[in-house]
Amino acid sequence: MEAHAAGQHAFGENYVQEALEKMHALPALEWHLIGPLQSNKTRLAAERFQWIQTIDREKIARRLSEQRPSELPALNVLIQVNVSGERTKSGVAAAEVKTLARTIAPLPRLRLRGLMAIPEPGAQRSRYGEVRAVFQELAREFDVDTLSIGMSDDLELAIAEGATMVRIGTAIFGARRREERAA
Repeated sequence: MEAHAAGQHAFGENYVQEALEKMHALPALEWHLIGPLQSNKTRLAAERFQWIQTIDREKIARRLSEQRPSELPALNVLIQVNVSGERTKSGVAAAEVKTLARTIAPLPRLRLRGLMAIPEPGAQRSRYGEVRAVFQELAREFDVDTLSIGMSDDLELAIAEGATMVRIGTAIFGARRREERAA
């Protein structure tokens, strides 16, 4: 509430359930899902969020489009790119981005806005450059405008590498407490 009172209007959340509690308290804000989305949570996400930054499967995209209420504007979505190829991270390989984009773009209740990535620590500069190149290639075929890269620890680098959106929750709200992550 303090951040909103200070002028912040867009908020991201990693978990659908945690976001619902906050949405109830602050319903008029712009909400972004920035964590992985499971199939069993797509209806809630389609109904309550304005942005989903973690699309990495055709199935999830189709479910979101089908479940987005017709009275709401199209849901803004980003394809999550696993630029570092880490098995522990979600996202599609850079080579698969256009294929997934071609599936998402015609879905009636979604609006493809661009890409999101979280590279491994220590390799951000080279990885952000790779994601920027994939974004530029995507922009040749699609009307995309959002490159969501960078977090609190590397936001300056991300901006220098072309980010149009950064996720800086830790810098504003502090680190998550361990018990919150387990919930």
